[in-house]
Amino acid sequence: MPENWHWERLGNICTISRGGSPRPITDYLTTKSTGINWIKIGDAEQGGKYIYSTKEKIIPEGLPKTRYVKSGDFLLTNSMSFGRPYILKTDGCIHDGWLVIGDIDNVFNQDFLYYALSSSFMYNSFREIAVGSTVKNLKSDTVRSVLFPVPPLKEQERISKYLENLYLVVSTIEQHLS
Repeated sequence: MPENWHWERLGNICTISRGGSPRPITDYLTTKSTGINWIKIGDAEQGGKYIYSTKEKIIPEGLPKTRYVKSGDFLLTNSMSFGRPYILKTDGCIHDGWLVIGDIDNVFNQDFLYYALSSSFMYNSFREIAVGSTVKNLKSDTVRSVLFPVPPLKEQERISKYLENLYLVVSTIEQHLS
């Protein structure tokens, strides 16, 4: 690892919390404009980077039984296909199938964190700490304990720009091949 990088436990440099679900959820769903976005795994586009909108809303009375998140926060799937990150582009509430990673601004470039969390290195780190016999899950306290490489912010920006350009080239090639 380069000299100016360091390892840090995720929980020491950002907040990590689990979502929650009001029960029974059908009692809290609404179609009214006063509803709060109810962010579910199904709102995330397969292979996507962002979550822009939700299909459902919950009534404000459900708020104390869930976790409110805001645009710019990171969501991380914590069960079944665990460890998949998304960047929120909307505000709302998350159910217990999500972990939220917040307070990243002073430590991480948003794109760098996304690519780092999407890496096979991080997936393997998450796989080692996932619990459960049939369905593997990530717990917020164990995700907090994961060691994470932290380069300086300028280096993170350089890395993320390089990766963005690389993905653009790959996408262009894929379009020409199909």
